[in-house]
Amino acid sequence: MSTPTLNQAQANAVAELMRIAPVAGRLGRLFADAGHELYLVGGSVRDALLGRLGHDLDFTTSARPDDVEALLRRFSRAVWTIGKEFGTIGCKVEDGDDSWVVEVTTFRSDAYAADSRKPVVQFGDTLDGDLVRRDFTVNAMAVSVPDHRFVDPWGGLADLAAGALRTPGTPEDSFSDDPLRMMRAARFAAQLGFTPVPEVVAAMTAMADRIGIISAERVRDELSKLLLADRPRPGLDLLVRTGLADRVLPELPALRLERDEHHRHKDVYEHSLTVLEQAIELEARLPARPDLVNRLAALLHDVGKPATRKFEEGGKVSFHHHDVVGAKLVRKRLTALRFSSDEVKAVSELVFLHLRFHGYGEAGWTDSAVRRYVRDAGDQLERLHILTRADCTTRNQAKASRLRAAYDDLEARIAVLAEQEELASLRPDLDGRQIMELLDVPPGPLVGQAYRYLLELRIDEGPLGPERAEQALRAWWAEQQPQG
Repeated sequence: MSTPTLNQAQANAVAELMRIAPVAGRLGRLFADAGHELYLVGGSVRDALLGRLGHDLDFTTSARPDDVEALLRRFSRAVWTIGKEFGTIGCKVEDGDDSWVVEVTTFRSDAYAADSRKPVVQFGDTLDGDLVRRDFTVNAMAVSVPDHRFVDPWGGLADLAAGALRTPGTPEDSFSDDPLRMMRAARFAAQLGFTPVPEVVAAMTAMADRIGIISAERVRDELSKLLLADRPRPGLDLLVRTGLADRVLPELPALRLERDEHHRHKDVYEHSLTVLEQAIELEARLPARPDLVNRLAALLHDVGKPATRKFEEGGKVSFHHHDVVGAKLVRKRLTALRFSSDEVKAVSELVFLHLRFHGYGEAGWTDSAVRRYVRDAGDQLERLHILTRADCTTRNQAKASRLRAAYDDLEARIAVLAEQEELASLRPDLDGRQIMELLDVPPGPLVGQAYRYLLELRIDEGPLGPERAEQALRAWWAEQQPQG
């Protein structure tokens, strides 16, 4: 994202503030009539200056939470108080065709204990006291409503125009107060294309261990937001460069393998970032983007390589079974970071399967092999297509063309078989009820064995039809009976 000049930023802000003027103006007058100050603040002001303000509006006020709640209940029928202990009251406002989510937070001047994950909430009395406790100067600007007076005590507008991330106070104090701000710096580097100033990078490096007091859920959320940015690489590089990644995602910096003297293998870390970028470019194939599972799988697909690296005779380097090892590492790490079970399962399966395609062009897969590829990928087939294509980062154009052609051919064969055989719902020609009736057996493990036998037969030979499937099932059943 390109950063605006000062004049452009101010013009953007005026345009965006005019867009929300009816809602912000009414709310500002309501608070002013009650004797309270109200300011649009933080990310809302930053995004207005960037010309990208959405429909979530953040305000700060001199009013205490009980007064805020009472005023918002006069302003909206939909009010929630889930964040009231932290001074935040929210509401939803309908304005013609527009809908706004508004959150109003009392001025705060929080304090953090050295080993605490959560602040001791203290309400403040001044706007400047509230702004100085914010993470970065670009988020420490405010606009009063309804009169639209711009407040920028820490030079956030100049930093915004320069694309710089700077803390209002010292970065050491800021990151000591809330260590998650260090990860937020990486997220803003990815989302906004901003560059942390040297003193911020130095503090992140020196204080990386302090991220350990932050809950896994908060770390996961920041990491996810970073990965879902249009350009995650700068943010990931910053996490690795400062040592934060060693604490929250150590498998990523571990990919920076020492190159062997003959340079016979790729830089795995840089390769993984390139695969991530190429997977993002292919996300139009998916129902919705950005896609977190796709991006996690692309970033982590080779995390099994450090543990499986072996130097062979002749200077060659091998990584045998790094797909299997990587899938286990991914499952363990994502579980520790409290990703959902569905996300953990999907990403680890993609890592496990990411080598399955290799050899297709030379080996000449049978239809049964193609069916197995589809069966094993299951509902991750489209993501596996993306990961496999993105994993080609060779500079050898002839080799890259061969790999693309081979995968084009595989996808074409999958499409043909899918049309002929309903591959998306690959199942035996007889279901469990029919198996029990034909073999005259009750529910139990035996039915599962028979089902799996028919499924393998279906994969090997394609659709059999009920009659051939019944003949095959009875022949299999006869083989299972005790002899003599």
